[in-house]
Amino acid sequence: MTDYVLTENRDGVLLVTLNRPEKKNAINDAMWVQIRETFRAAEADDNVVCLVLTGAGDNFCAGVDLSSFGGGDPDTESGEHPFDSCARAVADFGKPWIGAARGVAVGGGATILFHADICYVGSTLRMRLPFANLGLVPEFASSYMLQANIGAQNAAELFYTAEWIDAERAVSTGIAARSYADDELLPQAMAKAAEIAQWPVNALKEIKQTLRLPHRAHIEAAFAAENEGMARQAGSPENIEAIMAFMEKRTPNFR
Repeated sequence: MTDYVLTENRDGVLLVTLNRPEKKNAINDAMWVQIRETFRAAEADDNVVCLVLTGAGDNFCAGVDLSSFGGGDPDTESGEHPFDSCARAVADFGKPWIGAARGVAVGGGATILFHADICYVGSTLRMRLPFANLGLVPEFASSYMLQANIGAQNAAELFYTAEWIDAERAVSTGIAARSYADDELLPQAMAKAAEIAQWPVNALKEIKQTLRLPHRAHIEAAFAAENEGMARQAGSPENIEAIMAFMEKRTPNFR
């Protein structure tokens, strides 16, 4: 099995690296499963106090690998696509975790970061939420999480326009806590994680529970609404036009 996700425990801090740099860490079905199992294992391991998620190479994650999405087997536990069970595992993760993203962070490679307790970005960040321009709807409960993190108007502007977000804007809107030079990003994230990991894991879990409890019902509602919206939009004329335009390297015509 290809190791699409690398892990290393550094004295209670689990460094998790998305490892498909030749594809800008775009996520195929097997990779969704590996991310899911990594978060589940970290949840159950008392030797993991805090988690840091980053990407190999110069990019964090280009999102779903469109060449593989939809072609895999359903999750044997739930009948869901591995994307859905992975999203649940990340949303349900009960310990502190930090996102460290530089370069490209698109689609699911952006929305996964909205579930991080703290997000740091590198100066080369190029983030995008490409749902409107694909004729689709948000996923990963991002329709709620982004609003919760940065406010309704900022979230609406980014979702409706599908515009690119640089490091400065990520920090100014509240998507990220801080921006660092690319070569400083991971050391700074690991240092903050080590600062967190000095404290008792059960106390940190209880603190996270108190922080997340007010959001739980809203996250569940977002998952349900997004799944319903995606079922209506996936394969729609708008979605097909967006995909065809992308493949043909032309501007889509949604009129």
